[in-house]
Amino acid sequence: MEITKAVITAARRTQRSLPLQTIIDSDGVEKSVLRVLVEEVIDAGVDEICVIVYPGDEAAYAATVGEHAGRLQFVQQAEQLGYAHAVYCARKFVGGDSFLHLVGDHLYVRPNGGRCAARVVEAARAHNCSVSAVQATRETLLPYFGAVGGHRLAGRTGLYQVETVVEKPTPTEAEQRLVASGLRAGHYLCFFGIHVLTATVMEILGGLLSTADAEGADGRPGAGLYLSAALNLLARREQYLALEQRGMRLDIGVKYGLLTAQIALALNGQDRDEMLTRLLELLMARSMQEGEEPI
Repeated sequence: MEITKAVITAARRTQRSLPLQTIIDSDGVEKSVLRVLVEEVIDAGVDEICVIVYPGDEAAYAATVGEHAGRLQFVQQAEQLGYAHAVYCARKFVGGDSFLHLVGDHLYVRPNGGRCAARVVEAARAHNCSVSAVQATRETLLPYFGAVGGHRLAGRTGLYQVETVVEKPTPTEAEQRLVASGLRAGHYLCFFGIHVLTATVMEILGGLLSTADAEGADGRPGAGLYLSAALNLLARREQYLALEQRGMRLDIGVKYGLLTAQIALALNGQDRDEMLTRLLELLMARSMQEGEEPI
């Protein structure tokens, strides 16, 4: 499988400024979130990158990635019809090719360095099929993720054959439909935010987006459709694997999300000792202000 294209979705109106935020990467260099993601893609051996944007954001996004701007193509999501529709906006860019997909409001950290996307791309090339990164997640967090059920491949650590995909399942639904061998009780395989997908997913999305079943609360076709619905059908049509990740998925769109991501990147990079020192100083100062003994 050749994987030379990537799609990054960043068009959601309420979160479109997130890829422009500045952060210090694990290498100690100040970069935009979008640049960190672009470099994640490039390090995975993928050099054609499509960014799905809110109309008018193209120039601002291009300015934040420095010398990588020439690799980017922009496609507008003219209407806010949701995540699945945003992915589908890249169908002409994708054509008949497989593609790497990341979301624009998450960053990723592996505990021992390296890039998370590269590992997913490597698995997809090795097995010649779609692969989604997943992470064992406790059931209390199921309302925030899509999740998969399936069986572990014999002789393959952390690699599963996907049989079912459900978006934000309840604990009861997960227990009934999303069992995966080898996980602790009360834990399920939830999406990590990185996928390699064949062009079949675009065909499936096209069909789903054209049906009344995909209507959102406002009645617009596709407004309520999640990518998980297409991935569930993908698992029935062709081989589709899930690769368990041991790293961290960092949602910068939640409260203190950017701060948490910054700390995680620093603790995983060359400035680890400096970050630990500063965190300790803050804790000591807080304790002294409250009249407590220093830690």
